[in-house]
Amino acid sequence: MKYFEDEVHNGNWDEVEKYLSGFTKVDDNRYSMKIFFEIRKQKYLEALDKHDRSKAVEILVKDLKVFATFNEELFKEITQLLTLENFRENEQLSKYGDTKSARAIMLVELKKLIEANPLFRDKLQFPNLKNSRLRTLINQSLNWQHQLCKNPRPNPDIKTLFVDHSCGQPNGARAPSPANNPLLGSLPKAGGFPPLGAHGPFQPTPAQVPAPLAGWMSNPSPVTHPAVSGGAIGLGASIPAALKHPRTPPTNPSVDYPSGDSDHVSKRTRPMGISDEVNLPVNVMPVPFQGHGHSQAFSAPDDLPRAVARMLNQGSSPMSMDFHPLQQTLLLAVDYTFAYSEYNKPVGTNVGDIALWEAGSRERLVAKNFKVWDLTACSMPLQAALVKDPAVSVNRVIWSPDGSLFGVAYSRHIVQIYSYHGGDEVRQHLEIDAHVGGVNDIAFSHPNKLLCVITCGDDKTIKVWDASNGTKQYTFEGHEASVYSVCPHYKENIQFIFSTAIDGKIKAWLYDNMGSRVDYEAPGRWCTTMAYSADGTRLFSCGTSKDGESFIVEWNESEGAVKRTYQGFRKRSLGVVQFDTTKNKYLAAGDDFSIKFWDMDNIQPLTSFDADGGLPASPRIRFNKDGSLLAVSTNDNGIKILANSDGMRLLRTLENLSYDALRTAEAPKPTINPISAAAAAAAAAATSAGLADRSVAIAGMVRLIERSLLPLQFNTNGDARSLGDVKPRITEEPSDKSKIWKLTEINEPSQCRSLRLPENLRVTKISRLIFTNSGNAILALASNAIHLLWKWQRSDRNSNGKATASVAPQLWQPSSGILMTNDVADTNPEEAVPCFALSKNDSYVMSASGGKISLFNMMTFKTMATFMPPPPAATFLAFHPQDNNIIAIGMDDSTIQIYNVRVDEVKSKLKGHSKRITGLAFSHVLSVLVSSGADSQLCVWNTDGWEKQKARFLQVPAGRTPTALSDTRVQFHQDQIHFLVVHETQLAIYETTKLDCMKQWVPRDSSALITHATFSCDSQLVYASFLDASVCVFTAANLRLRCRINPSAYLPTNISSNVHPLVIAAHPSEPNEFALGLSDGGVHVFEPLESENKWGVPPPVENGSASSMTATPSVGAPGSEQAQR
Repeated sequence: MKYFEDEVHNGNWDEVEKYLSGFTKVDDNRYSMKIFFEIRKQKYLEALDKHDRSKAVEILVKDLKVFATFNEELFKEITQLLTLENFRENEQLSKYGDTKSARAIMLVELKKLIEANPLFRDKLQFPNLKNSRLRTLINQSLNWQHQLCKNPRPNPDIKTLFVDHSCGQPNGARAPSPANNPLLGSLPKAGGFPPLGAHGPFQPTPAQVPAPLAGWMSNPSPVTHPAVSGGAIGLGASIPAALKHPRTPPTNPSVDYPSGDSDHVSKRTRPMGISDEVNLPVNVMPVPFQGHGHSQAFSAPDDLPRAVARMLNQGSSPMSMDFHPLQQTLLLAVDYTFAYSEYNKPVGTNVGDIALWEAGSRERLVAKNFKVWDLTACSMPLQAALVKDPAVSVNRVIWSPDGSLFGVAYSRHIVQIYSYHGGDEVRQHLEIDAHVGGVNDIAFSHPNKLLCVITCGDDKTIKVWDASNGTKQYTFEGHEASVYSVCPHYKENIQFIFSTAIDGKIKAWLYDNMGSRVDYEAPGRWCTTMAYSADGTRLFSCGTSKDGESFIVEWNESEGAVKRTYQGFRKRSLGVVQFDTTKNKYLAAGDDFSIKFWDMDNIQPLTSFDADGGLPASPRIRFNKDGSLLAVSTNDNGIKILANSDGMRLLRTLENLSYDALRTAEAPKPTINPISAAAAAAAAAATSAGLADRSVAIAGMVRLIERSLLPLQFNTNGDARSLGDVKPRITEEPSDKSKIWKLTEINEPSQCRSLRLPENLRVTKISRLIFTNSGNAILALASNAIHLLWKWQRSDRNSNGKATASVAPQLWQPSSGILMTNDVADTNPEEAVPCFALSKNDSYVMSASGGKISLFNMMTFKTMATFMPPPPAATFLAFHPQDNNIIAIGMDDSTIQIYNVRVDEVKSKLKGHSKRITGLAFSHVLSVLVSSGADSQLCVWNTDGWEKQKARFLQVPAGRTPTALSDTRVQFHQDQIHFLVVHETQLAIYETTKLDCMKQWVPRDSSALITHATFSCDSQLVYASFLDASVCVFTAANLRLRCRINPSAYLPTNISSNVHPLVIAAHPSEPNEFALGLSDGGVHVFEPLESENKWGVPPPVENGSASSMTATPSVGAPGSEQAQR
């Protein structure tokens, strides 16, 4: 500020503006506009005061005219000052003194505006830099250069900083490329580069801690601890492949991407010689969408799970609990302790130590007692320990990421891994004699794309085991006390493990032989556990000291320091406090006979409650994945299930389904088990760990699918949205089959809720349509290349601010008045194929309308970058679900280009179609890309090497001839294994690995063609629009028509009969809400009546086939698949 003040006092106005332009521009916000206006006004007045009229006119025209568009009257008044002999004759300027005093007064005003301007936040004082900061930046620069080497060596010889580093030809295999992770230094945001490691291959020797790490470590050890490799595989050898084709392992499917502070992050010149354009990487998301936080499902403490919904009688004190990752009401719990006799049978307890509960129906599906499966295979120390002291307890239980396995860690050497096959079917999978002494923690991870089990124990080691066969892969040594917990994680495709010991030490390990990467102390210095937020961006730990003092802290990963310490624990906790996180928003801990909650951004407690009493001093707690349920241990050896409103609906739904199933004579014992878990587990069995009894596992899944009582469910739509906010669907279908089923026809506006969105821009037709991920807005792309954005505001009638047909939104534009308009080719934009893709946090949209691809800021509507000028022109865009820098771009020349925004390079060019690309969808579970084209062909591509795995042409119904360039769209179902295919002649559900058509629906020969279709957000419905302006709602499980909305229900009678929907979009969290984009430029939002809360009733199920996708019906067969159209 000192330099700025001096320049203002000296009247060096050009230098003042030049200096300011490094921070802000005139039209960034109202504060910036006011700052520049005051400076230019002062310059203008000084010219008038010197009677330099020509200079004043020049300032007026060049500098002040820009403000006329915002306040024309003010500009006229400023212009009239030229007519006055002395501008002080103007009443408002009558107190203007001399130049010096005027500058001083203006400077006071400028300082106020600058301090209030959010763009100047944290930029008014020079930051405090650590002594090692320059070294860190240099290492990061060298790592970046080394990553760009064509032939990187493991230990490059870098002799100078004056020229860019480049390795020579290699003599051996490619070395691991560096990538940043929370273990290896701070993350550079500026410049648009991805986070890179500061200390990758430039460590002098493995025996010493690199100097830059010293600033990150609290107590750097003089030497690293050895890591003993116990198997043939090694992550280090596979890192290059992971970096060449970045793919985040599917252990955490809901990772959000980092955002910067504003859209004025540093930009770099594109390396392809385009000097007039800049490239802003997609993983730098500067401005969050206003009022949106899609990852935060809760808007108030009332939405926390606090109502006691279920009481489960475990029979003994639960030691550890974990909800199934896919089946939200399936709870795994283990008892605290029991005895083990010399006859290998439990004594002293009358219940199983492992229990699997279905919370909705209150049913204990599985109860298993502990026993050593193969005593002869156990080590002699274990056999001796069991003879000496038969007491055994369970320390930890946890599900694998896909829910097909769960692991149990015992207090005596042993880890047991079970495979889960749905319902009450649990089988023994692996028994590992893992540690000498107790096994204190267990976790699952995917290093090198291999499902592994991670354990830690009293022998001061951490071990990694192949989950398929129990082979030991790594042993990490270095702790000086019993290892208490492990926390595996990944960032930027780098896998690592945090570990804590009972001496309070925290260490971090990569899957290599380089030893511990960090060494620092946790608050409390005793029993500490660590956990990441659901999106993987924030790290927390909870610990209790030997004196009973408890701590929850958030860590600054870039510096290895405590960022904030949460308050509110009792002075002396009675036992070790357990904690959990949910929805990137809340922390919870069991303390003082209650559950305490914190907002992650506030150190003060948010609320606490005792769950109607009966809790122990430090209750065990565990959230389910979407945060709607919370399991809490009780004093009377039970478990209380707490729920919020969504959780209550979910529990009631499953309870009713169980009751209805018991009443139905033809239904077997209910298995409360959505098919999504079965399908995901089958996929995992087929593709990841290679389990020995894989065929048996898949057969079990098929049986489960066939007898499942719930409709088919899937995990995420083709746009890779997180389903954390999707409300559980309440299915209250009639079970009395004697009633005559009738298709629900909606003919009148009074039969549903519909709303035509306001419009004041002239557009001819809506070509693309999408709800924002937050559900608060709708984005449309018109055929004339203009984007339209409607936002819903919070109000008395719309308390959550979500998109709804009950309240009209605002057609939103920034104050600058600019439009998001795509670059168009020389041809007519109406003839182009528009396409767009929305970033995960709603900050950016990537879009094309026949010309270059544009990247727009959704907050300011500014064009941040343009690239890939035609030909060929882009016809479809899709973000890679795990790497926001990778974009799949379908082209009108029938190719698919895999483009890396970060390095501005086409990584792969996929050829397999013969006509333009019309659909792209990623599956993060199967690691594939599915493409569709105007040639009616489907192709499956592996995302690791981008090889084509399978291809198949659509089964076009007999007698139907598709138009020359009819679009074929694809969208993945929730399980990421099946996908919806939309063609003008049919709707179909395909299985990805074999490209088998599981279900197909074909309209009658006389019916109108299909224009578009999409899954509902929970994938239980399919919404389809037709050329005759009707809309049909199908049950996704069997593609049976359940409701039809006729044009008379939403189109005025005086409208042209040629108006019809071109595109349909589903709300991201309301399963029964969708929107239509029409050929006349209109957008309509639809919801069922509040009294009905659903679209019609599905036709009766025959022989239970509705929930099965194992058979393909004959195309065009009579029945509900055809008869209704």
